[in-house]
Amino acid sequence: MITTRGLAYQYPNGARLAFPDVDVQQGAVLLISGPSGCGKSTWLALVAALVAPTEGSILVAGQTLDALKSVAADAWRARAIGFLPQKLHLSAALSVYQNLAMAQWAAGQVEEASRIHAALNALGVDDLALRKPGQLSGGQAQRVALARAVLLQPQVILADEPTASLDDEAATDAVGLLLATARAQGSTLVIATHDARVATLIPPEINGQIGFQTLRLLRNQL
Repeated sequence: MITTRGLAYQYPNGARLAFPDVDVQQGAVLLISGPSGCGKSTWLALVAALVAPTEGSILVAGQTLDALKSVAADAWRARAIGFLPQKLHLSAALSVYQNLAMAQWAAGQVEEASRIHAALNALGVDDLALRKPGQLSGGQAQRVALARAVLLQPQVILADEPTASLDDEAATDAVGLLLATARAQGSTLVIATHDARVATLIPPEINGQIGFQTLRLLRNQL
């Protein structure tokens, strides 16, 4: 569940973003659309407690974010948020398996090989566990990054431009993978994108009556 009220963020250079209020049920899908530079990535960063809002309040997965200090925010994020950034940030020096093990460590958990392999297997990349990211194709790397994001069964999955630079077939696969993974785990899914194709790839109803919402951001909010 995600609820925001009066949310705004002031950049150090003076630019200010003000966001519409949202109410998203657990298990629903929120599509954030709009041109590059309108604040989509900033909204994701606010909801993930990566930055603090200048104004307003944010409630995510039962946690009021303005009450979190930095260390507590890191621990909460590792448990509750699965983040799929546009740049996947897989560690080149580590194997696929070790990249996922790092996620467990970040959440203060012990390494669970069975859980790591189960996450990789669910996304069809368990046979790549010993490879380094540099040995993966773009599609394989995205699946590994998604496996890492959902390893701890987060309540919220945030995906930033997941179809950027993908052709139509790959974009369809990427969105389908996100929807299926969120549905399987009962997670709220937020997709931020300027790609108009994404809206056509989300069924009008997800999980029965929950469906999906759209939030369009405009440059004139700056």
